Amino acid sequence: VRPVTIRELSNFLLDFATTLMSAGVHTSRVVRNVTRIAGSFGYEAEMTIFQRHITLNILHSQDDSVRRTSLRTIRAGAFNFNTISSLSALSWSAHDNHLSLYELREQFNRIVTRPRISRWWVLILVSFANASFCRLFGGDPWAMGLVFVATLVGFFVRQQMSMRHINHLAVFIVSAFVASMIASAGVWASLGETPETALGTSVLFLIPGVPLINSIIDLLEGFVLMGISRAVNALSLIICISLGLSATLLILG
Repeated sequence: VRPVTIRELSNFLLDFATTLMSAGVHTSRVVRNVTRIAGSFGYEAEMTIFQRHITLNILHSQDDSVRRTSLRTIRAGAFNFNTISSLSALSWSAHDNHLSLYELREQFNRIVTRPRISRWWVLILVSFANASFCRLFGGDPWAMGLVFVATLVGFFVRQQMSMRHINHLAVFIVSAFVASMIASAGVWASLGETPETALGTSVLFLIPGVPLINSIIDLLEGFVLMGISRAVNALSLIICISLGLSATLLILG
C-alpha cells in the first residue's frame, strides 16, 4: 500500500465526488468510483450524499483508529458526460495501475480543466435537435423552422441568464416564455399546417431529462433521499416550463 496521509486522500476524494455530482452523474457511480480509489490506497470509504452536500468517512482497512470524516458542498455545474466518463476511467486506472495520489491529482486536474465544447456550437446543435423533435411529433417544414429559431433564441437567453448566475427557476420560466412566444408566430400568421406542434415542441429543449433519469436510477438502487430530491428538483423545473408556456398561451388568448 502506498503511503499517503488520510487528510490528503480525503480532500482528493471529496474533490473527485463533488465534481462527479456537479457533472450530473447518478449517486451509485459516485459511491463506486470513490470506494474504488480509496481501496487502492488501503482505505474503506463510506458516503452520505445529499442534493447539496457530501459527507465522506474513510478509515484504514487494517486499523480502524485511523479515520477521518469530512463534509463538502456540491457546487452547481453544467452536465458534462465527457467529465463523467473520464473520471470513471481514472478510478479504474487508480485501481488497476496503482497510481500515486500525485498522479491521480495531476490527471484529475487535467480532466476538469479540459476546454468545453464551444457554447455557440452547442447552441446550433440544440436548435437542430429540437427541430428534429418537432418533426418526430408530426411538424411540417414551417413548424420545424419556427422551432429552430425559437430554440436558438430561447437557449441563447438561457445561456446568458445562467452566465449571470440568475436563479435557475427564473431562467427556465423566461426561456420557456421566449421560445414559445417566437414559435407562436406560426399560430398568428397561420404558417404551415401544424403551427400548434411548433408551439408545443418549442420548449422541449428545457425538459430536465438527465435529472429525471438519475432520480429513477437512484430510487431503484436504494438512494431514496437523493432520488426524491432529484425528482422534486426536476418537477419544479417542469412547472417553471409550464408557467412560461402558459404565459404565452394566455397572451395568445
